[in-house]
Amino acid sequence: MHAIRILAALALAGLMAACGQPEQPSRAVVGPESGLTLATQGLNAGPVVRTASFAVQDVIVTVPSDLRASEANVYYPLADIVWRGDALGNRHDQVRAILRDAAAQATAGMETGPAAVVEITLNRFHSVTEKTRYSVGGVHSVSYTLTVRDALSNAVLDGPHLVVADVQAVGGVRALAEDAAGRTMKVVIIERLVASLQAALTKPVIVGVSQSETDPATIAN
Repeated sequence: MHAIRILAALALAGLMAACGQPEQPSRAVVGPESGLTLATQGLNAGPVVRTASFAVQDVIVTVPSDLRASEANVYYPLADIVWRGDALGNRHDQVRAILRDAAAQATAGMETGPAAVVEITLNRFHSVTEKTRYSVGGVHSVSYTLTVRDALSNAVLDGPHLVVADVQAVGGVRALAEDAAGRTMKVVIIERLVASLQAALTKPVIVGVSQSETDPATIAN
């Protein structure tokens, strides 16, 4: 009988402790990739869309001349620019063209908000060498500084921000297969750059929810 009473007391204590747990708040959560996901309960919200934060008038891409390029065919050259996706040539010009292409795609149709000029300054463009791509694979390591300026006054509207746009570089047989299918290193890197720029230059909006409810500045941690 004494043992039964002890068990009953423990069960009651456990029940009271469970009831005393604080309720987890329902809130919107800002995520690094999707921009905004909904973590609310009982809220009939629509899909998440992204809208332009700026009406982009121009994009200026700068690849500083002091960034060091390397043609060494080793696993990991110590350099700022490593690029093998184009024929041997001026690597600074080649990666500048890639950034311009990505920026043109990312900003196409951005016509909402203050008129702005987007400045992209490359910090690093370390893709993989032939030796790495056709063996172990690795990472296309790309980063840049993004600044948005007023198109008329030149005042800074946003930034400067460091944007890291790294993406996986497949290797070996998979790399050969992707090359044959037209999914080259350049295609992969441009896709990632476009996604990173669009995320930086747009704001997430949940259809059916007011802007104040989805603005990251108003979201409690």
